[in-house]
Amino acid sequence: MVYLFIYSILMLPVLSGFGGWVMRFTNKNTASVSFNLVVGLMLVSSIFAGVAFLFPLNFWVEIPTLIIGLFLFYYYKIYQSTLNFLKHQSAFFYFTIGFSVFFASFLPFILDHFGYYIPSILWLQQYGLVQGIANLDILLGQMSFWHIVQAGFSNGIDVFYKINLIVIIAYCWYIFEKKSWVHLLFVPFLYLFVPSPSPDLPAIVFSLIVLNEIMNGNKNFGLLFTISIWVFAIKPTIIWLPLFCFLYGIFILKVRWKSMFWGLFILLIYVLKNMYCFGFPIFPMSIINLNLPWQPNSGIMQLSSQTAIEKTFDMQFTYDQIIKFSRWEAMKNWVFLDGVKSIIHTLFIFVLILFGYYTWRKKGKLIYLLFFSILVKSILVIFFSAQYRFFIEVFIVFGYIQLQAWSSLGRMKIIYYGACLILGIFLSFPKLIQKSLPSFKLSYFMSGIQTKQLLIPENYEYKKYRTYRIGNLNFHISKDYPFNFDTPIPAISPSLLKEDYDVGIIPQLKGKQYKEGFIWRTLTPKEKLELKAILEENTIR
Repeated sequence: MVYLFIYSILMLPVLSGFGGWVMRFTNKNTASVSFNLVVGLMLVSSIFAGVAFLFPLNFWVEIPTLIIGLFLFYYYKIYQSTLNFLKHQSAFFYFTIGFSVFFASFLPFILDHFGYYIPSILWLQQYGLVQGIANLDILLGQMSFWHIVQAGFSNGIDVFYKINLIVIIAYCWYIFEKKSWVHLLFVPFLYLFVPSPSPDLPAIVFSLIVLNEIMNGNKNFGLLFTISIWVFAIKPTIIWLPLFCFLYGIFILKVRWKSMFWGLFILLIYVLKNMYCFGFPIFPMSIINLNLPWQPNSGIMQLSSQTAIEKTFDMQFTYDQIIKFSRWEAMKNWVFLDGVKSIIHTLFIFVLILFGYYTWRKKGKLIYLLFFSILVKSILVIFFSAQYRFFIEVFIVFGYIQLQAWSSLGRMKIIYYGACLILGIFLSFPKLIQKSLPSFKLSYFMSGIQTKQLLIPENYEYKKYRTYRIGNLNFHISKDYPFNFDTPIPAISPSLLKEDYDVGIIPQLKGKQYKEGFIWRTLTPKEKLELKAILEENTIR
């Protein structure tokens, strides 16, 4: 925790410096301490995304960024407004910061941290964006803007990958600046995402900030639209936010197209990044096929799509079983899955119906636009992969709309403290969750409270792996473990190699260096035997 306090004290001025510099050129009515942080993160991550096409996000990127950010923070005297804000805050504000640091100090327990987040960050740190890297691991083709910004600060100042702590602090600052107490309802839930560089946290936080600004009549459309596109680049399932912001600008503010320039510019970077790493404009969909030579094999894309459908049903049915469902059977089986997912899916449908009824009763143009955007997003998620984690923000948005008038500071204090107490107990003693809610699988990956985290966060270490070569590619496989979070790159998990084997392909270097990118080619009969032996050796028993 001590380390994280020091880390925050340095990172907040750096990002405020960049954000404050940008805010000098925009509507001053939007300028605030918290907006400086949000805009600073947006600017730095977009710059890093551009730089990563050519260079690795290493010390030579991180050190100048820190120096420039601190310079801007002091040159433009942003510290004055920051210190003035901090001087006038109550003890409750500092408690929220303390709780944020406490929850950030826990060990990561989200499985994507080990199988997706850290491998993405390692590639970005060592090589930047790599052409056709989806051929090595389909998930690496995403390269979220969030992992790009995390990679740029993970060489020295943030070796524990705690960028989400800065986001939750910025959110707390926003809540107290705007005195919008309803947001305190969501903070304890968001603490679950703080230990990892999960894109879910910034996507939800920045969505709520933009939503709050729009609902309160902020007319700085250019800035809000740009942030909404950036959030989409962080997590594309937040498609409802840029759609809502766009409709707000067109139908209510009657804006001109030129006010969308910077948002569309970030969208262009996002599309180019996807085409460069994944081979298609929008991850993970294979629409708009430009037949780029480094795009993934169609068989791998089909297997990925099948897995997404199986995950929709929590892996409780096989793909062959699912495609035989009628529409009614598919809906029934999705709603009545075994475990806690059934409750979440039922609530999701119930909330959508309530949201529609509320919208009809209110008959306000803004709420109609919001519901339409949420409905479009929900339909898209159900169509492609209706996993509960892809529609969590639907609950949060509806809660925000319904509880805004009810939320006073006194009520929110009681709920916030109570929720933090319960969450702290569960995270510190995860066996309590395992006994009371055994279907909540994440609890089995929680390590509980560690004495060491009071000083510095702990990191898992494994560093056991085997090395192989097929064709021109040397690659590593984590030994007796399914994830490659600290395996030297390039690393491939056995499950992905099994897919390659089933399709009959193998990833290969496009040239002689990793930075030149990856392609795929068909396995020779001899290589197929070699790959089969590799899979047998790395079967986890």
